[in-house]
Amino acid sequence: MIWLTDKVEFPKPETTSEEGVIALGGDLSEERLLLAYQIGIFPWYSDGEPIIWHCPPERMVLFPKDLKVSKSMKQLIKKGNFTITENTAFSEVIFNCKHILRNDDFGTWITDDMQQAYINLHKKGIAKSIEVWFYDADTKKQVLVGGLYGVDLGNGVFCGESMFSLISNASKLAFIHLVQNHKYQLIDCQVYNDHLASLGAKEISRKTFLEILS
Repeated sequence: MIWLTDKVEFPKPETTSEEGVIALGGDLSEERLLLAYQIGIFPWYSDGEPIIWHCPPERMVLFPKDLKVSKSMKQLIKKGNFTITENTAFSEVIFNCKHILRNDDFGTWITDDMQQAYINLHKKGIAKSIEVWFYDADTKKQVLVGGLYGVDLGNGVFCGESMFSLISNASKLAFIHLVQNHKYQLIDCQVYNDHLASLGAKEISRKTFLEILS
């Protein structure tokens, strides 16, 4: 396994392990994170572990033309009970993504260092968020009930990092809004999960994914 040095660089994809791990260590600097996403690599690790950089053999992606919006979701959108904003509560979104309880093993493991690193990217206009709000009649305030965040590469590719939902379908609303209101050519969803598959995302090979990026 290759350990990264202070030099901002990554091994070639051909060196990736069978499990999709390409390197360990390094840091979460803006320069390194941006380079990683540009060449198809992302960090994913737990507290107490070194930073683990991944480039999985199968990549979960969504081509916008493949987006699936169910009849029930169309009805929910039509009702207009939710307000959707962009980049107005990035810190709150990543906080909720970090602390939400998940039913599978594919939730993004957001350490304190990762949380701060993406907040720093957001301040630079690179990391972006979608927020879903619901009006609370008791407090007479809009309450954040769902959202997502990720990295906008500026070349038609959005690298999704994590999403959360405190009310049923709130994260789906955020995802649908992201796809329908931007001219992205590809949404990188990283690894397979049923939630994303139901929205039209599918797995493609690492080779195909890297060819699209380049």
